[in-house]
Amino acid sequence: MKLWLWMSACGVLASSSLTMAQEDPGKSKVGMVRVTVYHATNGNPKDAGVKTTAVPKETCERLGSEALLRFKHYGTLGQDTQPLLRSYESWAQPLKPSEEVLVRFDAKSHPTKKTTVLDLELWLSHKKILKTDVHLEGNRPLFVLGPEWRKGRLIIAVALAPETKPAP
Repeated sequence: MKLWLWMSACGVLASSSLTMAQEDPGKSKVGMVRVTVYHATNGNPKDAGVKTTAVPKETCERLGSEALLRFKHYGTLGQDTQPLLRSYESWAQPLKPSEEVLVRFDAKSHPTKKTTVLDLELWLSHKKILKTDVHLEGNRPLFVLGPEWRKGRLIIAVALAPETKPAP
């Protein structure tokens, strides 16, 4: 009986240490990335649909400061925030449940709270249209001018998202 208890205890210890040893440090979260899709148009902003929400004034000013991104009206179509993993790729899907716009990203270096270098891919309609390395700083997004859509253009913004603390 004592031998059976001893062997059971050893088995429990071995399985718990095996489980702990199998945790993958590459899956640890090292930051957050936010992907936002905007609709930009010089025509009627209602063409984008009823789910479009207002864009903050500072974002409109930032978009208007770039010649290729200058339009009369901007609207937010969708947004997704996903964890940035240490060694694995992540996918953002800002127009859920649609998979028309997907952004794949992974860390190229260990990010700090203010900056990181990402390997970034932009996929539209299941086709990779952009692959690049980007250097993101703080809350300064990278803007990508997308295709024509509903009498306007899509603009995809990728930025580091601030860490959110769980509510107490």
